[in-house]
This record gives sequence, C-alpha cells and structure tokens, in this order.
Amino acid sequence: MKKLYLIFPIIAGFLFGSSGIFVRTLTQNGIDSTTLLFLRFSIAILPILISILLTDKRLLKIRLKDMPLFLICAACIVGLNLCYNESMNTVPLSLAAVLLSLAPIYVLVFAFILFEEKITSKKIICMTLAIFGCVLMTGVLEGDLSNIPSLGIISGIGAGLFWAVYLMASKKAIENGNHTYTILFYSIIFISIALIPFTSFNQINTFISINPTLTIIFLLIHSTCSFALPYIFSTVSLKYIDSGVSSILLSGAEPFAALIFGFLIYSELPTILMFCGFLLTIFAMMMLSRVDLIKN
Repeated sequence: MKKLYLIFPIIAGFLFGSSGIFVRTLTQNGIDSTTLLFLRFSIAILPILISILLTDKRLLKIRLKDMPLFLICAACIVGLNLCYNESMNTVPLSLAAVLLSLAPIYVLVFAFILFEEKITSKKIICMTLAIFGCVLMTGVLEGDLSNIPSLGIISGIGAGLFWAVYLMASKKAIENGNHTYTILFYSIIFISIALIPFTSFNQINTFISINPTLTIIFLLIHSTCSFALPYIFSTVSLKYIDSGVSSILLSGAEPFAALIFGFLIYSELPTILMFCGFLLTIFAMMMLSRVDLIKN
C-alpha cells in the first residue's frame, strides 16, 4: 500500500509543471512577479485551511519550538520562487529548468549529512538518468548557451538549493510530529504577510475586473494546482519514502509535464532528443518505483 506514495512526488511534479500556464496568463495581464507570488500564496491559505478543518482542527495548533523550522520553510518557498523567476527572466527557460533539476543532488547530500540516508548506487544511477533526461527534454543540448548572464545561472542554482533545503526542513518538522498541512499553512501565512508591502493591489483589482467570476476561479485554480496540492503531495511523500527519492521523482516529472503542456496548449513540438529525454526520465522513475526504496 505504501508503494502508492511513490506516485505523490510524480503528481507534484506534474502540477508544478502546469504553473507556466498560469504565470504566462497573469503576466500577460499586467501582474508583476511579486504580486503574482502574493496571489499564489495568500489564496492557497483557503484550500489548506479547508483541508485542516476536514482532517483535524487540532492541526492548527503549533509549538513555539517549531517556529524556526516553519520560518525556514517559508523563507525557502519564497527563495525558490524568486530565484527561479529571476533565472527564467535572464537565461533560456530550458537552462533554468535544468539548473532547478539539480535539486536531487543537494537533497541526497543533505539527507546523508542530516538524516544519515544512504546514498546507494541505485539512487545515484537513477538521479543521473533523471537529470540527463531533464537535460534532453529541455533542449539545452540543441541551443546556443554562449553569453549566459552569471546572475541567471546563480539564481537557477539557488532555486535548486532552496528547494532542497525546504525538503530537509519540512522533513525535520514532520519528524518532530508536525503535520504536512500545519507546516504549509503557517509557512504561507508568514509569506503572505511579508509580501503585502510589495504587492500591487491595483494590478489585482484590474485583473479581477476583466471578468470577476472567471478570474476568481482562475486564481483559485492557479494557487491550488501550482502550489497547494503539489506541496502537499511532495511533503506527504517524505513520511513514506526517502527525501532523495522524492526529489528525483519530482524533478523528473516536472519538465516532462512542462513539455506535455507546452505541446497541448502552445503547440510546442518536442525534438527527437526531447522525446529521448521523455523515455529516459520515465525509465529512471520506473527504476525508483521498486519496493526496496520505500521506508518500512
């Protein structure tokens, strides 16, 4: 039964891969990056609060000693989004995706140091295959990467580091007895409060005035699908599978999903190398789906 939890980070990756659809739409309608983040995080409070009320109201209780971990999670979520946005704005999108997909390397190292999770040859092989599959899928090997701004590269690496640290901090918070919903709920509350001074509410009002019903539904779906659900799935998976395995599965699924959405919605046809990347990444995820990678 626990083997089913291997699907969770894959689902999270697919949901993260859909975020480009929402970001493009909001950006084209005059929403800047900071306001976009505020909308994503603040609206996500609602579905996570509903999940808590339906599950157990006691999950709203927190201990003061856990506050530092929640603040670290919140800072990593913001750092990941800001770094990734900066990377996407200054380097080719394909390179930004590859830099973010390096997160499993950091996770395996951090997990070995902090939680004594074994770095097995199987994990290394799967990680290598998944990352190389990501490289092929994003089309980096077929593009001209000369004169790439160092800031964009550093930002992309930073995004991967923030994601890895978030996984470690949330894993530690779970081991301390905190629920996934509790971690996310208070993290995004901290984030939303911190982003208020940098948010343009005029941009939000202008966007909603286009068609109040449709835009509000769009914002709810955006926040739920590109943040709340993927973070819930990825964090819950840490209770049953190694953080390194979870990160590899998620990092392999995200660019795969991005290419699928790009093909279906924007008619972006993958090349032969990209298709080979599909097959290689799927193969790597199938190898990771063996029962011996699941916690007892």
